Amino acid sequence: MTKKALLLINRYSRKGEKFLPQAVEYFYSHDFELIIKPLKHPRELGLVVQEYHKQVDCVIVGGGDGTLNGVVDSLVETKLPLGILPLGTANDLARTLNIPFSIKQACEVITRGNLKAIDLGWVNGKHFFNVASIGLSVEITRQLSRGLKRRWGVFAYAITALQVIGKARRFPATIVVDGKVFSVKTIQIAVGNGRYYGGGMPIAHDAAIDDQRLDLYSIELERWWQIFPLVWHLPRGQQHLLKWVRTVEGREIEIHTSKAYKVNTDGEITTITPAKFRVIPNALQVFVP
Repeated sequence: MTKKALLLINRYSRKGEKFLPQAVEYFYSHDFELIIKPLKHPRELGLVVQEYHKQVDCVIVGGGDGTLNGVVDSLVETKLPLGILPLGTANDLARTLNIPFSIKQACEVITRGNLKAIDLGWVNGKHFFNVASIGLSVEITRQLSRGLKRRWGVFAYAITALQVIGKARRFPATIVVDGKVFSVKTIQIAVGNGRYYGGGMPIAHDAAIDDQRLDLYSIELERWWQIFPLVWHLPRGQQHLLKWVRTVEGREIEIHTSKAYKVNTDGEITTITPAKFRVIPNALQVFVP
């Protein structure tokens, strides 16, 4: 049976231009009928899905987490399953779902047709896969250049974080988790739906993308030297072991700040505070191994 797919590959992602021909050849050889749309900007993704959703059985997206973030709302609306070709820098959603980084093996996952229902995060009307954050990570996103990512890959996140973290300043915030209120002074608040973010860092030691919960941590540094144990524990998902890192889980979260702060979702700045979050269980079907 021929499967019709909309193939969207971000040519500006780290490996998009290089692997587009290989992906197209693989799908044609496995009796896929493709609609291929060149994209000038990830903002076009949602509009293209809306335009072609009645003509296809699934949407295949090649790019990184930011590219996937650009298509997620339209996938929820059209109820089309998602195939992932991890062609970006961090590829944290692919890591979470155990999708191989090899382009051929990632294509195989899609042609085999095994689907899994995953949860999505939601903030102020915007869906996200991995994590939404306020504070430090927004500044990292602002300073993380495309050239740096192309040169250093996933290590670009660590390089930029080390440049930024020493200049970070605490800001006051009120966090409400399932009705419980916390007043904090923090340099970063992260709210995770999936397992990984930032190039393979776990949002929590036991986080999963189908656990029907959100995992929040707030970094509440008081002394400069606390940066060093933070840099050690954060990449391992062990921030809950540090007394100055608040960790909470829940299904509905609100974050209020005295002034508007930008909110980063899956590496893209998409909204501002005040921010209302919730988890949407079983929101999307994705091809997985």
